[in-house]
Amino acid sequence: MASSSLGRKLVACLLNVSEARRKDLVETVAKAALYNTEGIRREGTTVLNIFNDHDYNRSVITIVSSIDSIRESVLSACERACGLIDMRAHMGVHPCMGAVDLIPIYPLGEEVGVEDCAKEARAVAQGLTERVQGTSAFLFGWADCPLQRGLAQRRKEMGWFKKTPDMQTIRPDMGLQLQRRFGLTGVGASPYVMNCNVTIDTQDISMGRSIAAAIRESTPGGLPGVQVLALPHEGAVEIACNVESVKGSPHGHMTAGEPWPSFSIDGQPYCHAPASLITARVAELAGKQGVGVKGTALVGFTPRECRGLAELALSQGVAEFWKERRRIRM
Repeated sequence: MASSSLGRKLVACLLNVSEARRKDLVETVAKAALYNTEGIRREGTTVLNIFNDHDYNRSVITIVSSIDSIRESVLSACERACGLIDMRAHMGVHPCMGAVDLIPIYPLGEEVGVEDCAKEARAVAQGLTERVQGTSAFLFGWADCPLQRGLAQRRKEMGWFKKTPDMQTIRPDMGLQLQRRFGLTGVGASPYVMNCNVTIDTQDISMGRSIAAAIRESTPGGLPGVQVLALPHEGAVEIACNVESVKGSPHGHMTAGEPWPSFSIDGQPYCHAPASLITARVAELAGKQGVGVKGTALVGFTPRECRGLAELALSQGVAEFWKERRRIRM
């Protein structure tokens, strides 16, 4: 990523909350990351995007700040979300376990290291369970010391993929026994994870699951760094992909002769599968069964886009960038 003094210490948090049908509520949560209780703006923090999905009843809020400020911004948003969202009343087709379901922290700037993000993630998990009594958290990625288990593995261990997980048997890493109002929150740090969702024109969920299995990283011939679910969505099936960044030179991962998009963390190169490759692979597999692709949606941005837009927003003093970006020249 191109260097600038503004961007060198930036981190992103793609805060996942279990609400999308009340958009005003989600915006209230986003604004809590930007303003203190007196309504005074937190300098050096912006919300780049709010992605709402009605069927999933899930929103992703992209918060970007310096590594020194991210903790308070994220905790304030989480406190507000926990006060407004009750998991006992939640309905949606996407798996989830918490009012605040996921708090991932990703480095964007060159001066932010692995341990910096791990430290902040652990502090956020502890702060959440202290500030909101009854909340519980599990750790993943760099924050999960010393094992550094990935998000998919930790979710599986916690029963996140089950339709009705047994809350009584779950042992969180922080907090006490789970309370159903708040549920369980995943908190961690890792290289940037992009969300890429490809919709296929069918209601056959078994077909979707076979496609998801074929492109999943764990399958021989699958795509490195890609974790996949197939979910019913707006009368079709969505192949919902978490696209993890993988360590290594982009020249070791090529698509149509072009290296994968890349960046570095602590001097180590990382790259990620491009959305065009994921779409093409899904289209190929669906096409073999006579089904077409309806479209592809990115939830938020690529790592490079996130860094660039954050620098733009902060240089222009725009906090609520999700409202402004259509009319700001880029």
